[in-house]
Amino acid sequence: MPRRGENIRKRKDGRWEGRYYVQGSKAGKPIQRSVYAKSYGEVKEKLSAAKIPQKQTAAREKNGKKILFNQVAEEWLVRIRNEKRHSTYIKYYLVYRKHLCEKLGKLDFTELDSEFLTSLFQDKEKETFSESLQRSISCVLNQILSYAISRYQIQLSSYTFQRYKIRTKPIEVLNRSEQTKLLQHLYGEMDICKLGIVVCISTGLRLGELCALKWQDIDFEENMLSVNATVQRIAIEGGKRKTMLMEGEPKSIFSRREIPLSDELARLLLSYRDRTGKYVINGERPMEPRTYQNRFQKYLQFAGIKKKNFHILRHTFATNCIESGVDIKSLSEILGHSDVKVTLNRYVHPTTEVKRQHMNSLSAIYGQLMGQ
Repeated sequence: MPRRGENIRKRKDGRWEGRYYVQGSKAGKPIQRSVYAKSYGEVKEKLSAAKIPQKQTAAREKNGKKILFNQVAEEWLVRIRNEKRHSTYIKYYLVYRKHLCEKLGKLDFTELDSEFLTSLFQDKEKETFSESLQRSISCVLNQILSYAISRYQIQLSSYTFQRYKIRTKPIEVLNRSEQTKLLQHLYGEMDICKLGIVVCISTGLRLGELCALKWQDIDFEENMLSVNATVQRIAIEGGKRKTMLMEGEPKSIFSRREIPLSDELARLLLSYRDRTGKYVINGERPMEPRTYQNRFQKYLQFAGIKKKNFHILRHTFATNCIESGVDIKSLSEILGHSDVKVTLNRYVHPTTEVKRQHMNSLSAIYGQLMGQ
């Protein structure tokens, strides 16, 4: 039975339960919520903590001041626009407008807690979100909550998007036969655009990094390629166009890197040095990534290879490096990763041939043990 005035009771399962009410998001109807603990003292502390936001709401309403989610979010976006790369700001802005603004915009901050936020994203809706989008929603929401805490001293807890196991497609690489067919086609009637594909499969460059590559980024005396920029098409606010091609800083501080070139690749690049303009594969302006992806698909088609994502070149390069004996640390730096774990988990894909070699080596060891 609840103790008078506390709304705390001991349940049949031995746990203590404390009940409290919050203002509903619809029609102003109160919603009953509960906290649980193993002891009376612990549940009392949890109940007091849970009631703090409600007291803050009452105090602000009494003073005629409410802090709405959309107001704080807009303030936070202004700060992000001034401090972060424009592409980062656009990404955060789109996540907020599409997934958070309508659901949370008109709510007072004290109506928010982890339980309420979780209830906003229904199971069927979450199942349609990719893992990347789930992380983005959590990232943006937590940054807005953190800004509210520091700016307005609001007591809030961080929010974790409940992730679902998503069946992702296995990472693909070009097998030996496909690599042979592709390279034979590229070298058959070589031009600067075909050479760009050779550069990617030989260095692990990302698509945007290749499209932004300038001749000044290549040191032919040292046979060294420097990654200093990337190109991507991003959404823009207002105006007649919805997107724009933007050249900017590499993906991260680790993406700004130097990659040694083989003598053969450096010789090929040097032979085209005086035939084009500022950019390696598109003259006086950066190449449009989508256009170059389409060219890649045509090269695959002419080589008799099924349609593949452009990023398969980067995965193939990494796998070839591992099979050639390149150490993980060197490969990680060449790819521009912050940690060797990223390289191992995402880009190292032993082929069936390599696995068979390992199994045959193991079999040989057993044979030696048996005296064969």
